[in-house]
Amino acid sequence: MPDIVKVSVRGLVEYVYRSGSIDSRFRSVSTMTEGTKAHQKIQKTYADNDQKEVFVQTEVVRDQLAFVIEGRCDGLLFSEGNVTVEEIKSTSRDLQWIEEDTYPVHWAQAKVYACIYAADHDLDSMDVQLTYMQVETEEKKRFKKTFTQSELSDFLTETVDKYVPYAQLMVHHRQERDRSIRELPFPFDTYREGQRKLAGAVYTTIMEEKNLFAQAPTGIGKTMSTMFPAVKAIGENLLQRFFYLTAKTITREAAEEALMLMQKKGLQLHTVTLTAKEKMCLKDKTICQKDYCEFAEGYYDRVNGAVLDILANETVIHRSVIQKYALKHRLCPFEFSLDLAYGADAVICDYNYVFDPRVSLKRFFEEQKKQSALLIDEAHNLVDRGRSMFSAELYKSAFLQVSREFKGRNSELQKAAKAVNDFGLALKKQCGEERSLVKEEMPEELIELLEHFVVTAESELLRQEEGESQQLLLDTYFTAQSFIRISKLYDERYVTYVEYVRSEVKIKMFCLDPSVLLQQMSKGYRSSIYFSATFTPIDYYKDMIGFREDDYALAIPSPFDPEQLEVYIQPLSTRYRDRESTKEPIAEMIASVTGKNKGNFLVFFPSYQYMNDVYEQFQNLDVAEQSIVQSPGMTEEEREGFLQSFQAGTDGTLVGFAVMGGIFSEGVDLVGDRLNGVIVVGVGLPQLGLERNIIKDYFSSRRKNGYNYSYVFPGINKVLQAGGRLIRSESDHGVIVLVDDRFLTRQYQSLLPIEWKHFTVI
Repeated sequence: MPDIVKVSVRGLVEYVYRSGSIDSRFRSVSTMTEGTKAHQKIQKTYADNDQKEVFVQTEVVRDQLAFVIEGRCDGLLFSEGNVTVEEIKSTSRDLQWIEEDTYPVHWAQAKVYACIYAADHDLDSMDVQLTYMQVETEEKKRFKKTFTQSELSDFLTETVDKYVPYAQLMVHHRQERDRSIRELPFPFDTYREGQRKLAGAVYTTIMEEKNLFAQAPTGIGKTMSTMFPAVKAIGENLLQRFFYLTAKTITREAAEEALMLMQKKGLQLHTVTLTAKEKMCLKDKTICQKDYCEFAEGYYDRVNGAVLDILANETVIHRSVIQKYALKHRLCPFEFSLDLAYGADAVICDYNYVFDPRVSLKRFFEEQKKQSALLIDEAHNLVDRGRSMFSAELYKSAFLQVSREFKGRNSELQKAAKAVNDFGLALKKQCGEERSLVKEEMPEELIELLEHFVVTAESELLRQEEGESQQLLLDTYFTAQSFIRISKLYDERYVTYVEYVRSEVKIKMFCLDPSVLLQQMSKGYRSSIYFSATFTPIDYYKDMIGFREDDYALAIPSPFDPEQLEVYIQPLSTRYRDRESTKEPIAEMIASVTGKNKGNFLVFFPSYQYMNDVYEQFQNLDVAEQSIVQSPGMTEEEREGFLQSFQAGTDGTLVGFAVMGGIFSEGVDLVGDRLNGVIVVGVGLPQLGLERNIIKDYFSSRRKNGYNYSYVFPGINKVLQAGGRLIRSESDHGVIVLVDDRFLTRQYQSLLPIEWKHFTVI
């Protein structure tokens, strides 16, 4: 009996017929919503007997594989005995640049629909029509061809034959994968306390197609507790894949290590880690154009062979592995990693690949989402990351520069850029003495100016000239496109604010409450598992991430003995006005604590300035301790060197100075004697500023505690994360010192973990 391979029409033709080079200049930038609107506008013009969104399906047997090919064609048009399949495509490009055969993959998609329909209805021939619609102008361009049923049938056979090698590889892999999962034991000898409960909750949530909010303490092994049940769900055919989403490189590495551990126990799983384009690029500059980059030139002509090669020979496919095969096949490693992700069983990546409407993996279709789960690590980060992903900003100066660069070269472009610059100048005048302006309404006039700028910029960019002015225009073009795209999401949860410093004007559409949009972007996936050690207070995170009534919630208490932890509070003021007077006593306390308790210590501060001031005082005390300091913008090697300094079994004392909310206060795993104490200076309040005050006023106007939502809750999260670096296993012991008089207030006492409440006041 042949193995069944389900494939969408679009997935089939994109694999077989994509060709040519990568060109970052003109990706389609219209969102899925815009695409749907374009389809609907055209479909509304159909006659009464025409049909839209018609489901078609067929089966083709080749080489012991039964291909079930299905999809929805945009339209079936009936006139005078002829039947026409219409495929509608929306684009932001000027239609003059689209010719009949510019996109062979679009013809292929429509021809497969026509083949299936013709065979089902015994038609001798069918017309195939491609309709392109420009999303800004709504201008349309149509191409039409006629094919016999025999031609269409031969085309489908030829298409499937080209897909067979990939399908055979994936069928064989999935058989081996599922067998290995059935035999896979939990990779540790025993479950830690709380770990089995979390793993069971994750599996149940996936099985029941629900979502889960799980607060689980640092050190119980959340990565394995979520990944292992997701892997088992794949083996039970509940899932085809899962995404492990993280906010930081260091937590991506922890996820890779967990999968490697399962691989050592026999697991056969294709795992792909996505890394930022700048880190993956093999060239001096990240310019994705065939004229500059040999890895972009002809990329789609070579990628299928490379995919077969790497999937046949590798399982854990991370940055260095991808780069090795990219060099071998002369491919852009970043684009190669994206193509691999679509066929992987597990994808480890940043939040933005799922949640950011400007970056997300758009070729995952709804059917594939239903077979996928999201495992969202350190999910407390989604609040501010969500705000960032759903917001957009631009600076007046970029458009002024474009206007100057193209004066005398392209008058229409020069005028379009100047119009945006002039709009920024007008807003600057409205700001008055406060130098800022906040409006609830979307800046519709600015959006119109940007849409006109985009159209004129495209015409100039398509000349394919190189140089600094073209790069400036390209960067400004993408900024404008991003602003336009985010404007489609604008609702009552947004404000637009303007800020100016000297001659620079910044305009930002600012998403204040990301919960609804986070829900929308995760919609369609079988399950979403949000987990963190610091969902405190849980109601705040439920509100801000988008908890629904039928979602599950789980809170696992700390499994560690309170005796493992000594907690002290030093009630000094770390408020900005008092920092000058408190830096000396804090330095003395650090020297005292680290002198009495030998080992490795991390001291976290609310800012680099305060950290450096206290560090200078600490140095003046002339204590013997070795000390290291975090610096802004550390490279990966420098970060690694900082962490490598924390070694177990040393006789001396090491004191590391770092900032709260930074790279060393989350996801860092310094087990055992690698870390003996943590000192947290301050309550972690974000810096006072326009954005934080806008957030405060927004939630206050909605009868919530705006100050808590904007300052207190994000701040305490940084404190809990920093303190969470200390007790990571049953054998860990250590000291935590919290420095601030506010830690003794009722409000902050209510936000501290139970195991921190047995404290001594210094």
